[in-house]
Amino acid sequence: MGQTFASVGSPDPRLTASGKQEFRLRRQLTGYAKADPPPNRVKPIPIAVIYHLITQATAHGSVDSLAIADMVSIAFFFLMRPGEYTAPTGENSPFKLVDIQFYIGARRVSASVATNDDLLHASFVTYTFTTQKNCVRNEVIGLGRSGNPVCCPVAASARRIQHLREYLAPPTAPLCTYYRDGNPSFVTASDITTTLKASVAALGPQLGFSASEVSARSLRAAGAMALLCAHVDTDTIRLLGRWQSDVMLRYLTVQAQPVMRDFSRRMLEGADYLLLPNQDVPTV
Repeated sequence: MGQTFASVGSPDPRLTASGKQEFRLRRQLTGYAKADPPPNRVKPIPIAVIYHLITQATAHGSVDSLAIADMVSIAFFFLMRPGEYTAPTGENSPFKLVDIQFYIGARRVSASVATNDDLLHASFVTYTFTTQKNCVRNEVIGLGRSGNPVCCPVAASARRIQHLREYLAPPTAPLCTYYRDGNPSFVTASDITTTLKASVAALGPQLGFSASEVSARSLRAAGAMALLCAHVDTDTIRLLGRWQSDVMLRYLTVQAQPVMRDFSRRMLEGADYLLLPNQDVPTV
């Protein structure tokens, strides 16, 4: 329409007097771009990839690699978007220390005041959603221990809190903060993507996909896929992932072997049926 106006010598309504795109239109198009699903669906990563990068981080022992490994575990279990667990930007709202609470039995304690003994014996952790995308304000989602001493939402959260408190980080410090030589840095989405790609490349084609098909967004898909393979119903997956529509289905794939392994047997069972006859079918 703007081109039509311009073709007959009238001012293009999309542009200001200085030739720039009109502010309201620019904001509207930006909103559309954010709402649209990503053009390429990333692959959900199996737990072997996460185990591999945790092993590598533990062997390396640097504060940044350990922070990345912990944030990978947390993002996987809580089906987080990159903006919720990586470095704060103008548009990201990562979880902060103050957003996290632990349960030691029936006792609830804020991460800001939890003792090291509390963190060691905590059996449950909760995250309060404040300004994160697609959440109900102040909604709380919690998870218990996984049974794995390292790849666990409670243990990984506790390790991050211990690190932040060791350096007297304020309650508003993002959970993805880590300190090196006393100076704060953040785990970035690029750090997550690079680490995931390295582990996928190391494990090789047996995974069924290549390193080019994964990114920081893969952890959200991985968490959803793990729940699906564990036969958790899709409504529950949608609640945990805070999806407000069926866009969740874009994160799931039938390429996961556990999903499809039993289908042929179940199809044979399900195909054993008779149709109710209508009036045109002769009676016996």
